[in-house]
Order: sequence, then C-alpha cells, then structure tokens
Amino acid sequence: VQLQASGGGLVQTGGSLSVSCAASGGTFSNYVMGWFRQAPGKEREFVAAISRSYGITRYAESVKGRFTISRDNSKNTVNLQMNSLKPEDTAVYLCAAVFMSSLRSVQTEKEWYRYWGQGTQVTVSS
Repeated sequence: VQLQASGGGLVQTGGSLSVSCAASGGTFSNYVMGWFRQAPGKEREFVAAISRSYGITRYAESVKGRFTISRDNSKNTVNLQMNSLKPEDTAVYLCAAVFMSSLRSVQTEKEWYRYWGQGTQVTVSS
C-alpha cells in the first residue's frame, strides 16, 4: 500500500486545517488508518485512528475535541480535520495503515503500523 499525504500548511493559532491521505496499491477497506505526527527532536506520536468500517475512532488526549478523523473507502482516502490549532500542534503529519481482520478494531500504537506516507508539514504560528 502506498500512501500520499497532502494539505499541510501554515495557519495561525485558533485556525483550522485539513490534511488528507490517498492510498493506492491495495484494498483500502482492509486497513485501519492512523495519523501520527513528529515534531523536530521529538518522538513520533499518535494523533488519531479509524477502524476499517463503522467509523470507530480513537484520539490522543491532546487533540480530542479539536481533531476529527474520517475515511471514504470509495475514494481510498482518510482525512484529518484540525480545528482550534495550537503552536504545539506544529509537526510533520504522517498517515499510516495496518491490516486488521476486524472491521471494528482501531490501532493506536505506531509499532503496529506497516505502511507509512511521507508526511505533510503543519505549522501553527502564535
């Protein structure tokens, strides 16, 4: 599975931004999808994930209530809508995929994800 993230950019504190990830080369609906982020000098951290079906989601505490993950299996895309952005949200955002047999399972641990996109930069200015 190949993943291509897009949509990052520069936004002011309190603003909104949406990043998207397009998948190819596999059956998209077979994969749990996740968003992670990595800031300079920091470890890659979990942001959000969504199940294969039924729209079951998980969020990091730091983004809960501000970010929304969604997917469109007909278009092979997963999106992350980010609202009320803060300077500490500044990072490279990466999408990732992992095959899971269950339609309802969600994976939050980066070590389980097998496929990764190249990332897109999100910068929030204060």
